[in-house]
Amino acid sequence: MKNYDLIIIGAGASGLFAAGHASSKGLKVLLIEKMNRVGIKLSITGKGRCNICNTASQDEFYKHVGKNYRFLKYTFSKFYNNELLEYFANIGIKTVVERGGRVFPESQKATDVVNSLKKNILKNKGEISYLNPVKNFILKDGEIVGIEAKLGKYYGENFLLCTGGKSYPLTGSTGDGYIFAKTLGHKIIPPIPALNAIEIEGNLPKKLQGLSLKNVSISVWINNKKKKDYFGEMIFTHFGISGPIVLTISKEFSHEIYSKENMYFLLDLKPALDDKTLDKRLLREFESSGKKKVKSILKSLLPSKMINVVLAEIGLDAEKPGNQINSSERKSLKKWLKGIKLSLKSARPISEAIITSGGISLKDVVSTQMKSKLYDNLFFAGEILDLDADTGGYNLQIAFSTAFVAVESILENKKSN
Repeated sequence: MKNYDLIIIGAGASGLFAAGHASSKGLKVLLIEKMNRVGIKLSITGKGRCNICNTASQDEFYKHVGKNYRFLKYTFSKFYNNELLEYFANIGIKTVVERGGRVFPESQKATDVVNSLKKNILKNKGEISYLNPVKNFILKDGEIVGIEAKLGKYYGENFLLCTGGKSYPLTGSTGDGYIFAKTLGHKIIPPIPALNAIEIEGNLPKKLQGLSLKNVSISVWINNKKKKDYFGEMIFTHFGISGPIVLTISKEFSHEIYSKENMYFLLDLKPALDDKTLDKRLLREFESSGKKKVKSILKSLLPSKMINVVLAEIGLDAEKPGNQINSSERKSLKKWLKGIKLSLKSARPISEAIITSGGISLKDVVSTQMKSKLYDNLFFAGEILDLDADTGGYNLQIAFSTAFVAVESILENKKSN
């Protein structure tokens, strides 16, 4: 019967990284995965391109994490984006930096990242066990000594839980790790969807389905009080709204959205123009248009797919000549352009979320070691922890960095013993 230095449960981003790093340092490593291959979720990140990390400074990074950012300060002092990129270069992954400091593999293929991480494990004689879901931990005299899985029992000195969250369950992220951790006495912050599309009341989104908008602003309102403005890109879907700024909103207001608070959003199609300036522009457009139909005039202001929808919403005849538009009609149009009301219906299912918010309570984890406060040989890394961030490479950086610190802690413990 083999006795491993480290048994890692879950072959996602953090598990793959940890297994490669640990095995390269001479540890006898077993990586257990319940799916038929490793890195399934990692292979679809960044729309299949894999946004590895971000070149942002640590101070800038923390703005994208939220309330739990302090937990990462020690971790990032030991292993941050420069160290990560050097690590990837050493295992054969060349990278490029794109808009917003987002880092991708030069090949633009997430599968290349997965394959390189896997090759690094095997090169260093790490073992990978597939189609082998873990059932439970084996305890002896109150200490973890092994795990029981579908294909048998495995014993080791240290255990690293990297099972991810509950999003994209078809990739293997079904929340198993939460059950293991809770069974062992750890507190679990209930996981909810984060970085997710938002369902909107009414049929307006369906009418505009597929329409992508750039340089727009969305303001968040709760109980008729404005909370925050967001600027950037979004897209209408058959059920509501999605896109970069919507995903950011869904993360920052995940609890409010999930609990279906009295929330709505105001979409400003012309954020660069204040009311007065926009009104002057509309007046100028209509007065100079002569008998030109209003639906044609609006082509200079709106995407063609939106024009008839806008006119129907405000009750303005699409065939009406521009020089016959009165001030009341112009005012209605201006109001719509500056504030399309989109009332929250609900969050999309957690299974569709890019990541989940919640997980193992950070109060149960030693931040300088990623070690459980309840068991000296149990460690955590990645999305299973109550850490989540915006899109842009931030979440994968957390996964890789927490995995690094966990392995370094295990190596240090092994030296001292």
